[in-house]
Order: sequence, then structure tokens, then C-alpha cells
Amino acid sequence: MAVRRLQKIPGIGVDRMADKADSMRNANILRLENLDTDLRPPPAAIRRTHDAIDDDAANSYLPFMGQHALREAAVERIRRSSGVTYDPDAECIISAGGLAGILNVLLSTLETGDEVVLTDPTYAGLINRVYLAGGVPRFARLIPGIDGWRLDLESLADAIGPRTRALLIMSPSMPTGFVVSALEWEAIALHCERAGAWLVYDAAMERILFDGRQVVHPVSLPGMRERTITVGSVSKEYRMIGWRVGWIVGPEQLMADVRLTSLSNVVCQVGIAMPGATAALTADDDGVAAATAEWERRRDAVMSALTDLPVIRPHGGWSLLIDTEQLGLAPSEASRRLLERGEVAATPMDNWGPSGSRYLRLVFANEPIERLADIRARIRLSWDI
Repeated sequence: MAVRRLQKIPGIGVDRMADKADSMRNANILRLENLDTDLRPPPAAIRRTHDAIDDDAANSYLPFMGQHALREAAVERIRRSSGVTYDPDAECIISAGGLAGILNVLLSTLETGDEVVLTDPTYAGLINRVYLAGGVPRFARLIPGIDGWRLDLESLADAIGPRTRALLIMSPSMPTGFVVSALEWEAIALHCERAGAWLVYDAAMERILFDGRQVVHPVSLPGMRERTITVGSVSKEYRMIGWRVGWIVGPEQLMADVRLTSLSNVVCQVGIAMPGATAALTADDDGVAAATAEWERRRDAVMSALTDLPVIRPHGGWSLLIDTEQLGLAPSEASRRLLERGEVAATPMDNWGPSGSRYLRLVFANEPIERLADIRARIRLSWDI
């Protein structure tokens, strides 16, 4: 019998889908199930990581809150996005990846039973971390439309209650590719102010924006510096998934608690990974613009191939959703047929928010356009459409 805090955490599904695809040992399978990318990290990051392996200072627990150069780079990264400055020593902590940072923030802000508002659908791992921290997830609905996703502002208002402690918002969001607009950020900020709640901003994909969109960092809004905790990482934008380096940046009065939680949880970060992360954040050309352009081309290729299917257009990120319920298929059945008949691995969105159970996710970040060219034929073969 699982302990109570685990009873509502069924997993994320990606691991099981990946295991099935791996077990088939078939190089023809399109790997669209996991949020990976085949695009290389910044060359400077790779070189500096190689150097760090031979650097005794990198083989250390110290400094517990992360190397100073990386903390400086992280707050400068946020300053460029928002125009807001932070003290790298008092207001920045390096974490062992972005999601570890989010868990540490939730553990530092929630009492048991406190509510956290997320968008729906959203990454199951965010929902699960709310549960792990003793919180209760509430959901603001995302509305699918011809041009993509929009936040239902009435649903957002309905999700706010007397026990709301935080809003946990990712933009661009997994798995939808939803990008929060300036108007939506203003509504979110207003609710944070009225409820006296924190905004936990998952900025892991902040610059992976399509169709000419520009970054809107919520901390730039009036009054939000003292309410916003930004959690970022090198995994997505910088294509450095295996480094497991992230950062938490927020107001000094909260960061003392986050420091204590970080010391009590993972203790410290990956020592040999931090110099490479610093190199990525300070490189003259970090490759994010070129990588984003390539991911946008892949998105366009998939959207064009699936134009007759109920696919919702992502405005950023690495993935998109198909509403298989509109096709008369449960996502789990659509996924099974797609793997067995069409040799495509794709994850059903069960447990990725209340509406997730009608969607199948396709990750377009990990396969080149040439490999994606026959995706419509594979789907037709699999679903008899």
C-alpha cells in the first residue's frame, strides 16, 4: 500500500511508452514519445564540460548553492528577458535540474492542503510534484482553437480559492505548446495579488517561441518581483538534458527557505556539469535561435502533414497534441495501434490534467524532417483513416 502522498501519482506514461519502443529494437520507429532532441548543445558547453572532468574543484559538494559564475549567469539571463535585476548570492540557487528546483520551491511554500493552480492540460510531472509537496492541484482550462491554445480566464478565476498558495505556470507549456500572452499574464498577476499567492514560473522553454513571438517574463509586471519565483534550466533551450542543471531565482525573503530545502533534499548540484552550463549561458551564440528555427520547421512539417486531423497548433515548445477522441479513439488505443502498425511511439496524455485523457502527444523535437515525412501515412495505416 503506497503512502498517502503517492496514491494520487500514477506516473507520467512516457517511461512506459519509451520502454515499449526500446524493447522492439526497431530503428524505423519514430521516437515521438519523449521530450528529447537530436540537436547538439552549444560547442562551448561541451568543451567546458570536458575540461571540468579534470578540474578537481568541480569534483566537490561546494559551493552548496551552486558555483558563483553560474548564479551570475542565471540572474543575467533573467535580466535580459525581463529587465529585472537580482542578487546572484542572495536571490539565486542552482538546482539539480529544473524540476528538482520546482519541487524545492513547492516544499518551501506549501502547507499540507494548500492549493496550486496549473493549466489543463499540463505536464504530469508538475502535477505530481504538487502532490509530493502536500499540495492540492486546481486547474485552469486551456481552450483549443484553430490558431492554438488560449487560457480560459473564467476557468482561471474559478480555480482561485481561499487556500490558493501558488500558481504554477509554464510557458511555453508542455505538452500543448501554449504560450501565455501579455493579457493572460496580467490576469495571472492580478489573481496572485488578490490571493496573496506566489507565481512559480517554469521558464524551461521560455525562448522556444514560434511565429515571431517575443518573450514576456511575468516578473516584469508591476508588483510581481516580490511574488515570482523563476525556475529555469539548460535542458531544453540549450539542448543539455543530461547535465541536470537548473536555477531558482526569487525574492530574498523566500530564498532562505529554498536554500534550506535544497540542502535537505538533493544537497548540491552536478559539479562537473555547472561549468558547461555557465558556458552555455554566457556563449556569444548559444544556438537557441537556430535550434528554435529548426523546431519550428519540424512543427510546420507535422502540422502540414496532419492538416485534416484534429491537431492543435503549438506556439512554442517541442510537442503538439492530437484530439483522438474526435476520431473515435481513446488516446491509449491510438497509441497502441500507432506503435504496432505504424511504428510510431507517442504518449497518451492520461493524468496530464483533467482534459488530458482525450489527447495523444507527438514530440517533434527529436526527429529530422526527413524522418517525419511519412507520418501521415503511418497514422492512416494505424487508425484506418
